[in-house]
Amino acid sequence: MAVKWSGGHSSSVLCLTVSTEGLVASGAERGELALWDGAGSAVAQLRLPQAEDVTSVVFSARQPSTLYTAHGETISVLDVRSLQEPLQRFRVNEEEINCLSVNDTDSLLAAADDSGAIKVVDLESKKASRSLRHSNICSSVAFRPQRPQSLVSCGLDMQVMLWNLQKVRPLWSMNLQECEMEEESPQSAGQFFNPPLAHSLSVASCGNIFSCGAQDGKVRIFRVTGTRFEQELEFQAHSLGVSQVLFMPEGYWLLSGGNDGKVLLWDLSSNVGKQQKSPAKSLHRKKAQAAACSRKDGKLNKAASSEHPGVVPKLSIEHGEKVNWLSCAQIKGSRRVLVADQSSSVSAYPLPEP
Repeated sequence: MAVKWSGGHSSSVLCLTVSTEGLVASGAERGELALWDGAGSAVAQLRLPQAEDVTSVVFSARQPSTLYTAHGETISVLDVRSLQEPLQRFRVNEEEINCLSVNDTDSLLAAADDSGAIKVVDLESKKASRSLRHSNICSSVAFRPQRPQSLVSCGLDMQVMLWNLQKVRPLWSMNLQECEMEEESPQSAGQFFNPPLAHSLSVASCGNIFSCGAQDGKVRIFRVTGTRFEQELEFQAHSLGVSQVLFMPEGYWLLSGGNDGKVLLWDLSSNVGKQQKSPAKSLHRKKAQAAACSRKDGKLNKAASSEHPGVVPKLSIEHGEKVNWLSCAQIKGSRRVLVADQSSSVSAYPLPEP
């Protein structure tokens, strides 16, 4: 059963984040920002200027009292020890920001927006240092752990991209619809009605495995190898679009949230861990998938994806509302998944230990 955290907002909660010290921050419509303690009590509230929707919040990796907050085209930097006027503001994006990410050295901040741009801010010089781009709305961006110059992104152009900030162009990109079309028969029109618009990304703590949730209800798992990535696993997770994916802090446990009102927990350790055991098999698989996604032989990718039959969730939560954001927190010695939806409260559900 969910424990409802209420009293912090009067509007729909749009985003969540948890600091290394266990403080939870939530952003909502109309500029509302709230801080919560581990007991689910709102300990501080703030309404940001212009009352623009707070669409993404993220704590500093090395200074847990610093909170980066996206509202409209603005990024406000706040000190959660005294939640008042922002310490500083960045206005580098031209359209509404959808997602923020900070690298683990606390030197760079990335902001993905509705124009398709990803603006990268150098936090030392406090200036935009890079502008990367999708051809449509960029919905999610995430720095890779232990690789402060590397990030992944996805968008409504159905592209998933790998970037190194020393270059302006992506190192590698994949069009989810093209790969889907190779797998489907020519008569299959399903993808035209439900294209794989990419909504959310999450990178595992190892930095080499990342997940993507899309509008077609599927979760795709990718492995980065050098300057490229390959799809390692794909499975139908939700009956409607996947709005959120989140890797747990350790291993390959993944949370997904969907427009179908479900929150699911997946243990992917047996699926993504196998590929390193047989170099010959791994090499063969790389060649097969590269061919499939370059539209040379769709049958190869079909065969590769059938190696993972029957991926089933370890836990299924019937939340009942469209999921806006997921986060994970350690509360009173046990794990909780925190869920933001169309309501003004945050729901906390217990999770099994990995």
